[in-house]
Amino acid sequence: KQWYQRRVRVPKWHLELAEDIMWGCYHSYITQPTGLAAEFVRFKPDGVEALSTENHLRPETVESLFVLWRVTRKEEYRDMAWNIFQAFERVSRTCAGYTTVYDVRDIHTVTLDVMESFFLAETLKYLYLLFDDDALPLDKWVFNTEAHPLPILTDFEGWY
Repeated sequence: KQWYQRRVRVPKWHLELAEDIMWGCYHSYITQPTGLAAEFVRFKPDGVEALSTENHLRPETVESLFVLWRVTRKEEYRDMAWNIFQAFERVSRTCAGYTTVYDVRDIHTVTLDVMESFFLAETLKYLYLLFDDDALPLDKWVFNTEAHPLPILTDFEGWY
């Protein structure tokens, strides 16, 4: 059994729902000419509608891809992550780092000369971990909301 099957008992539909939501999130990237998702989107029966135009290099989608890859080992999650990374490289990369994109709907978009700290601390960390199978196994580490790895303690003697 995989570690997540031993430690946590959840209905199979939870994972299926997570995968469906992930496809929706990924779709918000691949439907834009830049390959980057808008900051705010609306999911509609006929597709994804961008409610804003900017992309701030946020980590949530690649974090979800990381977790789904580690849980399922489905190569499609790495492929999705690689496509998102390539879009960051193609559209957001500058000589000094990466930057927020003004309009994900325009391949010739203006960049905003802003790189939020979470891009390095979270987005790139999750992208790295997606392609390093041995780093920080999820049966020994847990990540807080800022992507800091914390060891899972199994021996609490002396902690109280």
